[in-house]
Amino acid sequence: MRKIKANQIKNKVKELFLKANFYINTDLTQRLKKALEEENSPIGKYVLRMIIENNKIASKEEVPICQDTGLAVVFVEMGQEIHLVDGDFTEAINQGVKEAYQEGYLRKSVVDDPVFERKNTKTNTPAIIYTDIVPGDKINFTVMPKGFGSENMSRLAMLKPADGPEGIVNFIVETVEKAGPNPCPPTIIGVGVGGTADKAMVIAKKAIARKIGKHNQNEKYAAMEKEALEKINNLGIGPAGLGGSTTTLAVNIDYLPTHIAGMPVAINVCCHAARHAEGILKK
Repeated sequence: MRKIKANQIKNKVKELFLKANFYINTDLTQRLKKALEEENSPIGKYVLRMIIENNKIASKEEVPICQDTGLAVVFVEMGQEIHLVDGDFTEAINQGVKEAYQEGYLRKSVVDDPVFERKNTKTNTPAIIYTDIVPGDKINFTVMPKGFGSENMSRLAMLKPADGPEGIVNFIVETVEKAGPNPCPPTIIGVGVGGTADKAMVIAKKAIARKIGKHNQNEKYAAMEKEALEKINNLGIGPAGLGGSTTTLAVNIDYLPTHIAGMPVAINVCCHAARHAEGILKK
C-alpha cells in the first residue's frame, strides 16, 4: 500500500492546470498547421494563422491561450493500492485549482448558485471531478479547463437502436451545423455512445482529450469518425465561422455497452483552444 499525501495531489493539479492554460499540445499544433496548408479560403487561412500565432505567444509569455479559462474538469484514475494521508482528496484537488487560478492570473468563472444569486466563488472551484478506481499504486490525472462558448453547444439524443450508424453521424453533423460559429471553430467533437444518458455525456467529454489523429480501435467506429469529419468540413462553416473547409479538426467517438432498448448519443463540443494536460503522480 503506497501512501500519498494530499499536498502532493494539490501540487500536481495546480501544475497541470497552469500547463493546460498556457500550452497547447503538440498534436493540436501539428493539426492546425496541416489545416493551414489544406485550407483554400483566404479568410480561413488568416484565422488559422492567428490561432497558431496566439498559441505561440501564450506559451512564450505564459499567459492564457483564451480569456475564458474554463470550468475546471478533472478525470482521475486512482490506483487501488493507494492510501491517501494528511488531507481530503476532493479538497486537495480544489486547492490545486484555486492556487493555479490565483497564481496564474486566470479568470475565475464559477458561480455557486446556477439560477438565482449566481455569485462568483472567486476561486474557480469547485472542480468537476470524475474518479475511476484502477489497479496499481499511481494516480493519473487528466485536467481540462472547459470554456463555455463550446460547452453550451453540447447535445444529447436518446436515439433508437434502429437509427444505427447513419443516425449517429447525422446527429453529429446536425449538431455542428446548428452550432455554427458559436463554439469558435475549428472544433474538436467528442462523442459518447451507449451507457446511460449521463454516462454518455461523460465519455463524450473525455473523448475530446484523445490525441488528434488517433482513431477508435474498432474499425467500424473509426469509419464513423472519418465520415462525420468529412461531412462536417463540407458544411463550409470554416475557421471562426467565416467560411472554409476547416470547421472541425477531429471527431472522437467512444462507446460503452448499453440497454437493448436504447442508444444514447452525447456530443461535447470543444473549441480550437482544446486545453488539457495529463500527469501521473508516482511518488
